[in-house]
Amino acid sequence: MRQPLPADMFDELCPSSLNPIRFGFGDKWAALVIRCLQDGPRRFSELRVPLGRVTAKGLTRSLRSLERGGLVRRTVVAGAGSRVEYELTPLGRSMLAPMAAACAWAEDHWDELLEARESHDAASLDRAG
Repeated sequence: MRQPLPADMFDELCPSSLNPIRFGFGDKWAALVIRCLQDGPRRFSELRVPLGRVTAKGLTRSLRSLERGGLVRRTVVAGAGSRVEYELTPLGRSMLAPMAAACAWAEDHWDELLEARESHDAASLDRAG
């Protein structure tokens, strides 16, 4: 039996929220979906646990985009009440190393990224006010 995904896998202070590099065809949730699938197939409801900030519609859109791009495979598992599972394809797995590098970079530059965002927001408020 596989381990459930932790609900706090992507807390609000996760470096991915400030990472300027987008993976998965520009979808802002794609990288998080890929990370959720790195240890094997998952059902939609399992993905919803750590991706609680994503609406069901947004998650569906992201999964479809990743599937269309060849990064995720959708499989209907027959049995007592069929179910759908999503898993990374070999192409999707090849994204894990570049994503790890991007996450490490964002973590190394966290303070600079946060400072830049705060400075920009403050300047925007000054211009608007």
